[in-house]
Amino acid sequence: MAFNDRNSFRGRDNNRGGFGGAPREMHNATCSDCGAETQVPFKPDPDRPVYCRDCLPNHRKPRENRY
Repeated sequence: MAFNDRNSFRGRDNNRGGFGGAPREMHNATCSDCGAETQVPFKPDPDRPVYCRDCLPNHRKPRENRY
């Protein structure tokens, strides 16, 4: 194994969703901000907003400086 092969070196397999787990079941959803079709790893609740990868950072709380 080559050191530069980060996926294998870190124990991740993109086809299996992380560290040896089964593939995640993805659910179709519509972004509440831009209306784009997206997929999420949870069953969307119709009473809660769902955001695409591009819009999600606009709705997260800023992280506090941990250091």
